[in-house]
Amino acid sequence: MLELKNVVKNFDNIKAVDGLSMMIEPGGIYGLLGPNGAGKSTTIRMIMGIIQPDDGEIMLFDEPFNEKAKEKIGYLPEERGLYRRMKVLDHLVFLGEIKGIKADVARKRAMEWLERVDLKDWADKNVDALSKGMQQKVQFISTILHDPELVILDEPFTGLDPINTQFLKDIVVDMKDHGKTIILSTHLMDQVEKLCEKICLINKGKKVLEGNLSDIKLDFSRNVISLGFSGDISALENHPEVEKVRSFGQDISITIKEGADTDSILRTAIDNGKVDRFEIGEMSLHDIFIAKVKEEGSEVEDEIIKNS
Repeated sequence: MLELKNVVKNFDNIKAVDGLSMMIEPGGIYGLLGPNGAGKSTTIRMIMGIIQPDDGEIMLFDEPFNEKAKEKIGYLPEERGLYRRMKVLDHLVFLGEIKGIKADVARKRAMEWLERVDLKDWADKNVDALSKGMQQKVQFISTILHDPELVILDEPFTGLDPINTQFLKDIVVDMKDHGKTIILSTHLMDQVEKLCEKICLINKGKKVLEGNLSDIKLDFSRNVISLGFSGDISALENHPEVEKVRSFGQDISITIKEGADTDSILRTAIDNGKVDRFEIGEMSLHDIFIAKVKEEGSEVEDEIIKNS
């Protein structure tokens, strides 16, 4: 469905995308991941033909990029944009017609979607009367109104509250179940772990890891303990068989030495606090990314640490 071959994009002296290659087969949810500034949005803009690569090739639906191929794509950009003084339903019909849908069909589909996302009563209101979360729902509808084969979502959960985030996740999963191909671009690793089957991790414009998420986690999840813990974390940090402790509130990730006695580490945790969960061999995608980038000899961006 989509293939990038050694794609390069420079902005002045900055190499935003550096020899990126990846292939996306039809069906499923594919995660394009990395910290802010990694080159994700630039890559998507090249896929959409908004900007052109300096080198390399992009194939869509087994053909070089062309405007007709864009009719099969739904694109939700990171920078949201709606005509604020248009009525919601009129806006969706207008955008549907741009994508080649007849007005009556666009109106029918738009009303069905507005009802599904609980915005039916807002159909005749101006866009600027809607909350930010409501506007994001409207823009999401505009992305999929023409029933595209490929849906590209660039940071779709930004600014959404937990209820609307889950609502959008449910729709994305439903689209996948109906055979759609979704590219999810984000720096929020926890969202990816719940949604994506395959991923491509990029950092500073370069691919650092690609493949089936379950296989990647299996390969990396060695010598790792995931712990639900409240207490004296220093006791775990000073344990002779512990290499590293990462704390995210009460969620603790412990990297242990080869052949470590996990019972001893568990006893240390129990003696120094309250243990709610103790799991061996489940490394988070966040920690996998950090490990892989360090393996490549690069500095890890602070943004991914703050947002994971």
